[in-house]
Amino acid sequence: QVQLVESGGGLVQAGGSLRLSCIGSGRTVSSFSYYAMGWFRQAPGKEREFVAAISRAGGSTDYADSVKGRFTISRDNAKNMMYLQMNSLKPEDTAVYYCAARNTPGVITTPADYEYWGQGTQVTVSS
Repeated sequence: QVQLVESGGGLVQAGGSLRLSCIGSGRTVSSFSYYAMGWFRQAPGKEREFVAAISRAGGSTDYADSVKGRFTISRDNAKNMMYLQMNSLKPEDTAVYYCAARNTPGVITTPADYEYWGQGTQVTVSS
């Protein structure tokens, strides 16, 4: 079992920045680098949507069109950490942000393909 915990959410004005973090832990996390990981978000009344994903070693990434050029996903396997740097935030970025992991190679953009999820962190962007 893998536990994921997000942090770094909050209230920010439009145009501002936030950095989300996700830390992995658990008895089976023998190597954080075995896990492909991603960020997703869910706004009230909407389905969970893909934001960004990163491969095991961080060499490959993918982004939703809505965040390309504004958000950057990264990871530090030595610290069991994944990050999402969010710049030029917009009110439509307001959502609960979740990190997810799966023990697999490649980059995963579909929520159903992930095994483990965090509890989410709220990001609110005011206009």
